[in-house]
Amino acid sequence: MSAYTNFRFETDADGIALATWDMPGRSMNVITMAVMDELERIVQAVAGDAGIKGCVITSGKEAFSGGADLTMLQGLGAEYEKLKATAGEEEAMRFFFDGARRLNLVFRGLETCGKPFAAAIHGLCLGGAFELALSCHHRVLSDDDKTRVGLPEIKVGLFPGGGGTQRVPRLMQTGDALQMLFKGEQIRAPMAKGMGLVHAVTKREDIVETAKAWIRDGGSAVAPWDVPKFKPPSGKVYSPAGMMIWPPANAIYRRETHDNYPAAKAILHSVYEGLQLPMDLALKVESRYFTNILRTKEAQAMIRTLFISMGEINKGARRPKDVPPTKLKKIGIVGAGFMGAGIAYVSADAGMEVVLVDQSLEAAEKGKAHAQKLVTDRVNKGRAKAADRDALLARIHASDAYTDLAECDLVIEAVFEDPKVKAEVIAKVEAVIGEGAIFASNTSTLPISGLAKASARPKDFVGIHFFSPVEKMLLVEIIKGAETGDRAIATALDFVRAIKKTPIVVNDSRGFFANRCVIAYLDEGHRMLAEGVPPAMIENAGKMAGMPVGPLSLNDEVGIDLGLKILKATEAQLGPDAVDPTQKALLTELVENQGRLGRKNRKGFYDYPEGGQKRLWPALKEMQATRLPADAIDVGELKLRFLVVQALEAARTVGEGVITDPREADVGSILGFGFAPFTGGALSYIDFMGPKRFVALARDLEAKHGARFAVPETLSAMAESGGRFYDALKKAA
Repeated sequence: MSAYTNFRFETDADGIALATWDMPGRSMNVITMAVMDELERIVQAVAGDAGIKGCVITSGKEAFSGGADLTMLQGLGAEYEKLKATAGEEEAMRFFFDGARRLNLVFRGLETCGKPFAAAIHGLCLGGAFELALSCHHRVLSDDDKTRVGLPEIKVGLFPGGGGTQRVPRLMQTGDALQMLFKGEQIRAPMAKGMGLVHAVTKREDIVETAKAWIRDGGSAVAPWDVPKFKPPSGKVYSPAGMMIWPPANAIYRRETHDNYPAAKAILHSVYEGLQLPMDLALKVESRYFTNILRTKEAQAMIRTLFISMGEINKGARRPKDVPPTKLKKIGIVGAGFMGAGIAYVSADAGMEVVLVDQSLEAAEKGKAHAQKLVTDRVNKGRAKAADRDALLARIHASDAYTDLAECDLVIEAVFEDPKVKAEVIAKVEAVIGEGAIFASNTSTLPISGLAKASARPKDFVGIHFFSPVEKMLLVEIIKGAETGDRAIATALDFVRAIKKTPIVVNDSRGFFANRCVIAYLDEGHRMLAEGVPPAMIENAGKMAGMPVGPLSLNDEVGIDLGLKILKATEAQLGPDAVDPTQKALLTELVENQGRLGRKNRKGFYDYPEGGQKRLWPALKEMQATRLPADAIDVGELKLRFLVVQALEAARTVGEGVITDPREADVGSILGFGFAPFTGGALSYIDFMGPKRFVALARDLEAKHGARFAVPETLSAMAESGGRFYDALKKAA
């Protein structure tokens, strides 16, 4: 019987041990308390056996490891709260620090055990797993494109707490190290070697033997930073070279984060202080910062939404349980414009056969050419091979004949946003597709139940709302109409997961979920402009609030003319009270009188000169009847307005039954329109602030700025009862 559950451990004739990490019942290895215990025992076994020269750590799975199990860190926080209540805060904090530091101590024990360790890596090796590799004395990567290393903790509100903030700046220039830690990107094998993060890149089948050969040839068991007189690549912090790094680094941090991300600030502190200390003390400093970050609401919110909730959604948490899995082989797409061509590309890239139909063969071929451009860009960047491009394009059949859709399992229409046009397409498609095929509409605002009235099979009619550009945006909304059946929902979810995007299921509503919140953001920017707030201040306040771009810039991206069309369609169907007259006047002036449509014609709220950077349209201020002096404006209130107006709209979707699962609102708000990720999403923004406090804030804004800040009754009731949006999920768990 093996002495280990999560590792296989064996020693060859040369006295070199091989620890193969292969957790039972999991598709990917993750770091858990049990894994740390076994790794510590392996290090002790290697160090204590004179017959063992060294050890290679590798994986028995397709990937090395995605890192630590973040639910383990959540559990640490729960234990802290329990201990705080029973034994006091000092004892609870001691427990929390020891738990948070455990991984660091295990890795340092490996690094200083006196025997050489090498990591042989294929596939993903991220977060704590890469920190394990960094603590090994030698690192070998496979040359496979699937092999990536990195420290992505910043993306879930954390920072590397297993030695990453200390070892990376001792391997590379400080500026490059900070950039790597701040971005959290996955790094391919050749680049990792060029950056000095790993020692060798070889064929997959040779990684273990290459690592063993290094040990056999007398590989050193001493890390570079443990060698006397070691000097970091950028020299001392307090030196002329150091002073060229730290002031700009601090400025860049503030420019990029606006002080919204405590983990980013902790990275700066940890690297800055750690580089002035010997490694053991530096690691202790890192652990203290890591312990503090673990307890921040930003980390808790981001872990919950971007790791736990997103993982549950991607695994099918909202899929109808009684519908068997669907195997989609052929997809039909009607409309070969920008959106349709993008859907064709991602579908073909996922291995599906695609029939791309448009009014003319020329238009359909133009859509296929867009897919060709996208995959060619990947080839040119070394992210795909010419053979991959040829295979992908062979899977896309451009056509002007609806009869070619006959054998499709799923057909998605992506034609003009006009109910009459879509009704004509629905009739033509349903006339040729098989009885079991599902029809989906890629509409951005038109209610699915209304469109389904043109269908003879409304149970098989569903909305699949992609965001632009399709190939880059990770979110897809699945819209359930009044008569949409479970099989249609399940098929749509299976399709979205097959193309490696994250789906959320929403009930039918004009604008669904994401666009309702986005429109609220854009509208608030328009209102500020009408109030006389300087355009540049509007844009900066949006970014300072945590949004990826300002509202005016975002409006240019989606098209000012599209916004005007949506506004007019809403007014036509719901009456003049359904639209803001100030916003209507602004968009009408820009589109119809000034011919400014947005980025598409290089003229919008911004000008887009050929070969130059975009800049705010100088005449924009001339459209303001009132101009407020910048120093008289409360920027903090502008930031609050942007976030609160979106969160209120998200809360309304819950009250109206459009959103039925808070996880989907939070994941959807971050992936779909970039709602301040540090909050955990639009509903988490309310939950972590506390509904009672949020309601009071919204009512203050309503008194100053109008009814759009009115609190829905369901949220008022929640605030009075002391509830939270996630209470129902907690009870279910």
